[in-house]
Amino acid sequence: MINRETIDKIMDTARIEEVVGDFVHLKKRGTSLIGNCPFHGEKTPSFHVSVTKGIYKCFGCGKGGDSVRFIMDHEKYSYPEALKFLANKYNIEVEETELTPQDTEAQNAKESLYVVSQFASAFFVKQLWETQEGKTIGLSYFKERGFREDILKKFEVGYSPDVWDAMTQSAVNAGHKLEFLEQTGLSIKNDNGKIYDRFRGRVMFPIHNFTGRIIGFGGRTLKTDKNVPKYVNSPESEIYHKSNVLYGLFHAKKAIRDLDNCYLAEGYADVLSVHQAGVENVVASSGTSLTVEQIKLIGRFTQNVTILFDGDAAGIKASLRGLDMILEEGLNVKIVSFPDGHDPDSYMHHVGAGAFKTYIEENRKDFILYKANVLLKEAGTDPIKRAGIIRDIVESIAKIPDPIKASVFIRESSSLLQIEESILLSELNKMRATKSKKTFESNQRANQNNYNSGPPEPLGPPDDLWDDNGPSTSNQTVENDENQEKEIIRLLLAYGHEFVNWDKIDDMYIGSFIVQNLADVEFDNPVCKQIAEFYKAELDNGRLPTANHFIKHQDRAIADLAIDLSTSPYALSENWLNKHLIYVKDESMNLKATILGGIFHLKKRKVDKILTSLLKEIKEEKDGDNQMILMQRYGVIKSVEREISKFLGSVIVK
Repeated sequence: MINRETIDKIMDTARIEEVVGDFVHLKKRGTSLIGNCPFHGEKTPSFHVSVTKGIYKCFGCGKGGDSVRFIMDHEKYSYPEALKFLANKYNIEVEETELTPQDTEAQNAKESLYVVSQFASAFFVKQLWETQEGKTIGLSYFKERGFREDILKKFEVGYSPDVWDAMTQSAVNAGHKLEFLEQTGLSIKNDNGKIYDRFRGRVMFPIHNFTGRIIGFGGRTLKTDKNVPKYVNSPESEIYHKSNVLYGLFHAKKAIRDLDNCYLAEGYADVLSVHQAGVENVVASSGTSLTVEQIKLIGRFTQNVTILFDGDAAGIKASLRGLDMILEEGLNVKIVSFPDGHDPDSYMHHVGAGAFKTYIEENRKDFILYKANVLLKEAGTDPIKRAGIIRDIVESIAKIPDPIKASVFIRESSSLLQIEESILLSELNKMRATKSKKTFESNQRANQNNYNSGPPEPLGPPDDLWDDNGPSTSNQTVENDENQEKEIIRLLLAYGHEFVNWDKIDDMYIGSFIVQNLADVEFDNPVCKQIAEFYKAELDNGRLPTANHFIKHQDRAIADLAIDLSTSPYALSENWLNKHLIYVKDESMNLKATILGGIFHLKKRKVDKILTSLLKEIKEEKDGDNQMILMQRYGVIKSVEREISKFLGSVIVK
């Protein structure tokens, strides 16, 4: 177990904007940083980072927390694993007490997959650089292709010897279990129970996850036998899901963010070659067709993608069909194609690093216009084919969610395709109308299914929402009670550490004032109740809790509520005052009204519930004397309600 002192040091050192910034492209907006949420698909940023509070919050999917929670959510790490990750990032030495066997077993299941993958990578690297077979076959292959040693070491490439079980035996001898070697796909058991290596006689490309840990491998054969597959890749495992991984992203993410562009290549060697040319913002799709998940990964760092196409015409045409989904995700797409017969790897070694870098910078073309040119060349003068191409181009433009971008491409395509802009625009509108109709019909069917399965949710507030003539027993009342309780907790977190500055009260914290004035109130919401009771207990012991204590609380329900109450998706623009001279009141400018309003609104809700209960008792009571006692009590409580209502009326006037 990691000791408390080390945990505190990690928590104090880790800066939320640095931790999240390694995974999400953040932009400043008001007092927050915003970006596209890494936990759910979105095109409009709803993910906020508060530097001052040290927390993140997504107002789309609801996830939130501190630096440790972000790493836990993003990397699916346990609490200790997330702490160790942050400790490693900030070079903090981790001091641990001895774990129980149960703790060790719980932590090691998934971790062992990472450990054996790292062992295998180190084994392959050692084979490449230190063995005769590795140097003669593997290293010679890379050097013949012109790769520098620093690039090979940067990407930790290696060599797997052409022996049935060399890696497996080495791993077992080092104390690793066969079950984990099999789960990662490094070792395979045949029908006879014999264990052998998946990768044999291949140069090895380790695949890193977002944080740099090795999760899988790609192995390229050096044999010319056509019956041997050129590439073999790791199978899916608990730590490796190929559709969610981009090869080279760990090494490229900073450059992608800094340069606001991502080059997308096809293979492992392409990534190494482009890096060798001095262009580090390049990734590859890890031996699989491009997926929506991979596109969203890129979209977290930049909205600009440049595809590096091989020079093969048939391959280019096939690839074009799959790129519309990049447009659908709202990214800007450009294309660089290389002379026929070359891919990024071969062209870089053909012309040299400097000329290669210049070439890709000067030959980027917009995807839509590039696609139109390629298809028009193929169609020639055939009018039927040209009509099909025009429809194909408009279909691609229809995928673009930004109407301004779409209109620009319509205008440029009109000139290129030699067809009137109005015709293209009409076709575009038809396609969008068809899509909207399908979406509407799909939603209607879903709504009908929901209706058939039970009563629909109310579309608006109930008719008596604003009535204040008497107590209500509706669900709205229960919800309002909870909202008022949450408002009190929000006020404790936001202002509990400040001093009362009204009614000649000196030397009293607002937190103490709220707790004292709510001594007669029982919280119904269990999480609010926990926070309120802890707050009171801490005050009784001479300590003043801070919002940070609850935000970083190990009880997830408490932490989530504290984060929800401490964040807002809205920020008041400075232009309201600076440009438009519009002054908007801040609740902190009149803390008396803010705090007392919160206290008395909650009290009114509680009093309303008491009155409701008393009315019910009066109606059900058969004994006249008892009924009179209840009515007298009702009168007393009703007078309290009137006093509270009178105060709330004065607050509203203010």
